[in-house]
Amino acid sequence: MNLHQFRFVQEAVRRNLNLTETAKALFTSQPGISKAILELEEELGIDIFVRHGKRLTRVTEPGQDVLRSVDVIMREIANLKRIGEEFSKQDSGRLSIAATHTQARYVLPEPITQLRKRFPKVQVSLHQGTPEQVARMLLDDTADIGLATESLADFDELVTLPCYEWQHVVVLPLEHPLAAVERLSLEQLAAEPLISYHPSFTGRSRIDQAFAQRRLTTNIALEAIDSDVIKTYVRAGLGVGIVAEMSMRQEPAGGDLISKPAGHLFGSNTSRVAFRKGAYLRSYVLTLAELISDRLSRSLIERAMLGQGDDYSL
Repeated sequence: MNLHQFRFVQEAVRRNLNLTETAKALFTSQPGISKAILELEEELGIDIFVRHGKRLTRVTEPGQDVLRSVDVIMREIANLKRIGEEFSKQDSGRLSIAATHTQARYVLPEPITQLRKRFPKVQVSLHQGTPEQVARMLLDDTADIGLATESLADFDELVTLPCYEWQHVVVLPLEHPLAAVERLSLEQLAAEPLISYHPSFTGRSRIDQAFAQRRLTTNIALEAIDSDVIKTYVRAGLGVGIVAEMSMRQEPAGGDLISKPAGHLFGSNTSRVAFRKGAYLRSYVLTLAELISDRLSRSLIERAMLGQGDDYSL
């Protein structure tokens, strides 16, 4: 058995058992992949996959155990490469970050800028997606570190740590009648057309829960994943916006929008940083985490990666 066979089996599962897509992803031929998997099965004396003709249909029960072992082997191979890179080129390499739009747009610019000053030879790749996509990028080893508010803590294969809390704000045009209200209520907001995040983004679940608990029906005029898009449609007069507070920090003083605190309505949200369990974290990955939040120290992250403690509260 060899690493090529392990890689073929692992990628076939990632590609939903589609060997054509697997071959494309690995820049090889479909017959070559089929032959390598058959040879591995023959050597192990078990079927990893159930087949219908030449097509793979599902993973067998012993195949599930094989896949778990393959995942461990491939993860440790990746760790060996990182260890080699760490000590042969301690100040250079590639850092891959997965984050939601809000984190990428409003939270990460300063930490990444500071990281580049400390590690000018490190090439940074920033991937944006839904919270679930952020988690999947970590699990697929596409990203070294992830940052999001929802979903990350739902994956047992990830080590996640809370890094900072934030609240929502209500965004209004200056001339809107609610702009003069000092403390907004849910009832006032429910009477307005609302513009806010897609249900899977940026604490939207807390917004929905708050209205549901008061049995208030909302008029959602528009949903978006991008805070800037939400503000654009507030300016266009489509409705009242609900966004993350950090998205308003760069708005100019005396501009055309006003924001009202909404923490008393929707509570606080916790953004989390995440790593794949068992991953070897290079020095600049740990440094970025420390730059994102002063609550995250190198020693704390290293203890968490070793499974010492379930969580660390803010």
